Amino acid sequence: MSDHRTQTQRFLGQAGALLILLGLLTGLYVAAAMTGKLSADPHAALASHLNALLGAFWIFAVAWSVPLLGLGARGLTRLAWLVVVANYANWLVTAVKAALKVSGVDFTGEAKNDAVFIALSLLVVVPSLLAAVGWLVGFRRGRASA
Repeated sequence: MSDHRTQTQRFLGQAGALLILLGLLTGLYVAAAMTGKLSADPHAALASHLNALLGAFWIFAVAWSVPLLGLGARGLTRLAWLVVVANYANWLVTAVKAALKVSGVDFTGEAKNDAVFIALSLLVVVPSLLAAVGWLVGFRRGRASA
């Protein structure tokens, strides 16, 4: 496997491992919200916890699939960053959303809610969709050595 592919897999593996740790630590945030020790929406806090854990496994899946993808160095780098940014943002923005006690799923005219909606759209939804399409394209192109 080329050096760039190995580096990309290492980057993704490390990013996934750190996101697992952050997700597990977010469990403390969830407990504090659920017991009322912290003023935060406990359901959104739990969603943040799960977003980190599940997002890490998406990152790991992309890392595993790197040898199967027919993407060049630039395409692999873009895919890796899109997946990492989308999943870290999903964890963090959802944690902030819990603290702000807003839904953030549409414009409501409330500044906090609308800021969360914009952050989720630009940092989670768009990069996630681009990453999913890029990943599929990589599989469609395949690799001669795979």
